[in-house]
Amino acid sequence: MTMTKRTALITGATSGIGEATARLLAVNGFNLILCGRRKDRLDRLASELSSETQITTLSFDVRHYEEVTRSIASLSGEWRNIDVLINNAGNAHGLDPVQSADVADWDAMIDINVKGLLYVSREILAGMTGRRSGHIINIGSIAGKEVYPNGTVYCASKFAVDAITRGMRMDLNPFGIKVTSINPGLVETEFSLVRFKGDAERASSVYRGLTPLSGRDIAEVILYVLSAPPHVMLADITVFPTAQASATIVKRD
Repeated sequence: MTMTKRTALITGATSGIGEATARLLAVNGFNLILCGRRKDRLDRLASELSSETQITTLSFDVRHYEEVTRSIASLSGEWRNIDVLINNAGNAHGLDPVQSADVADWDAMIDINVKGLLYVSREILAGMTGRRSGHIINIGSIAGKEVYPNGTVYCASKFAVDAITRGMRMDLNPFGIKVTSINPGLVETEFSLVRFKGDAERASSVYRGLTPLSGRDIAEVILYVLSAPPHVMLADITVFPTAQASATIVKRD
């Protein structure tokens, strides 16, 4: 198989920002490795996009290092030459004060948002450093820049993503690898539905009275970042809907 287009691996590709990014990159000159836990969704998306570009899928949970290593090791041929890693998989569980929050929610956020990002990055970086080229895009959050009430551990996990991204940029500088952090504010995806454990009414109230960002909006930013000339690295980007001024200041109609 001859692959002349850049190859991008996207975690959390089955919904939200990840899915929107897959759709946009598929029609803009990228071959795609789509990753996620929900194999049925991966298969549907791959089938839909296969007319646009070359697609392969990996179904694994980023929380489990053995699954990560086994899945990425299963790539063969030119699929192993990954040019772009988009660390999109992430989650928020609960919105509770630290004194009464569920420890299982803490574990889920730290395991996915922090350890999962590190696990996937480690497996991809061997190839990138060997080729002395590549681009890593970590999807952070405004919660990685500002702490807000009842979000202590989620914010901590995203502050960790910010720190990891900065450290990566330093460690990978000798290899010519670009590292970008994209930090969205309010984006209407499955994020709030997961945070509130399926409570659709409470989830929808997060976006009531304003026009939030969409997954496509963030995908457009990702494409812009990847379209920059080789000597240009967009290092750290925060993206708000117009109605948002900070993590806690939002204009609602």
